[in-house]
Amino acid sequence: MTNHDEAAGPSGIGDMHGSAHHSGEPTAYPGHGGSAGGPGETQVTLRTPAELADALPYLLGYRPEDSIVLVALHDRDGRGRFGGRARLGIPAQPGDWPSAAQQLARGLVTGSERRGARPENMVAYLVQEPSNGETGRDVMERLRPLAQSLRTACGSLDAPVVEALCLSDGRFWSYVCPSPGCCPSEGQPMGLPGTSVLAAAATYAGLQVRGTLKEFRARLSPRETASVLDQEVALDAASMALVRRILDDGTRDEVAAETLALAERVMARLAEVPTVSGAPAADLRDDELLGHDEAATLIVGLQDRMTRDRAAEWMEGAEAAVALRLWRALARRCVGSYGEHAAAPLTLAGWVAWSTGDELEAREALAMALAADPDYLFARLLHQACNEGLSPETVRRCLRAERVGRDRKQGPTATRRDGTAEPPGGAEPCAAAGEPAPQRPAHAAAPRRRRTARPASGGSRPPRGPAQASGARPRPPADIPSAGEGPRRTTEEASGRSPARRRPGRSTGEGGT
Repeated sequence: MTNHDEAAGPSGIGDMHGSAHHSGEPTAYPGHGGSAGGPGETQVTLRTPAELADALPYLLGYRPEDSIVLVALHDRDGRGRFGGRARLGIPAQPGDWPSAAQQLARGLVTGSERRGARPENMVAYLVQEPSNGETGRDVMERLRPLAQSLRTACGSLDAPVVEALCLSDGRFWSYVCPSPGCCPSEGQPMGLPGTSVLAAAATYAGLQVRGTLKEFRARLSPRETASVLDQEVALDAASMALVRRILDDGTRDEVAAETLALAERVMARLAEVPTVSGAPAADLRDDELLGHDEAATLIVGLQDRMTRDRAAEWMEGAEAAVALRLWRALARRCVGSYGEHAAAPLTLAGWVAWSTGDELEAREALAMALAADPDYLFARLLHQACNEGLSPETVRRCLRAERVGRDRKQGPTATRRDGTAEPPGGAEPCAAAGEPAPQRPAHAAAPRRRRTARPASGGSRPPRGPAQASGARPRPPADIPSAGEGPRRTTEEASGRSPARRRPGRSTGEGGT
């Protein structure tokens, strides 16, 4: 199954109490969050399935597509309260539906229990648009077995589904209501976006729905433009120039310093330009400010996890915002056969987003990093921690300590060629945090080589030099260790619940979560 799941903690929609009972009786479906406009609570009562259907994008913070969504309900003085939510893409094969339902229900219940509040009930949503001549009703009927699988899975966990809705083609249907007078077979029309009481309350609280997941992914996905060939040629050249230097202990620190210095120069360039409204226009402007050679050098340099860990220190304040723009732009430049290289910038984008409070973009970026390289341990640990509602402060504290410790160690006279401070070689990440560094297994010293098949170019590509012509094309692994590297602590250990313990494994994805 290729779909990925996203579990979310409580949203920031204020305290919302409501009911969606078909009889109109108050069985509440509220959500967590701070109140708006003062110390009291903002309460919104949801009395109908239509209001519950309208609530979905506000519960998630975006408009889901092709999605199964479960929302936990907690009993509070006889009224429900919205808890955590979880989303999974609808599997293409109906045979996968029961296992997907079990996975989603179990994940949400387990995550809620970790946060100290087991759900008493669930609300289920199935969201999919018609295709191949279907109507919305056709979609609803086709997905009925999936709705039943969700009800069975949740019931087996003692968290029964009290409402199950299908949203399709601007209408919604209830799989629970047996009354055609309440829920006709042709469905009920969805209200106009932004016109409900809930929408007004969310606007008052300063919250907004941020588009669709497709729009989020577009900001982090490789560009399909005429410049793809030029970017891939630049990545070939950067790999030829840098991989051997990264694998050489004598030059690895030098490459790290060069990579970080270049990143700082590009970030300064991005910070100087005026703000552009709209994500597509802003991303296009950032792309124009980043050269192919610069992007290639940064992408390859960040495959070294020591360099990546230092880049992760740009996580707070003004530098976090511009660093996030750079990581997005680099992810968009991982084109062609360099798709796996996107794991590093995508993980950095996810980390900065999580560190600055944007869990929605964080989960999406980290999920995309794992799609690019399932063995990328830092992304795996961050994704798990973010989904479980943990605080990023543990990782932030570790990175702050590393930054301070390095500054003390290098002294005021250590500078790069461009006059900026140079990171010292062999710095121990998080050594200042006071936690023991685990021993690195001997078999992890040899880097894992990528072998990515590429289609024939049909003679349209320019020559790449003798190394490429002979088939010898050095490509960096997604997470390069140093040959013979001694004990050191990286941000991978800091992002788990037991930071001082780490399972041995391969050089690219040591251990599991």
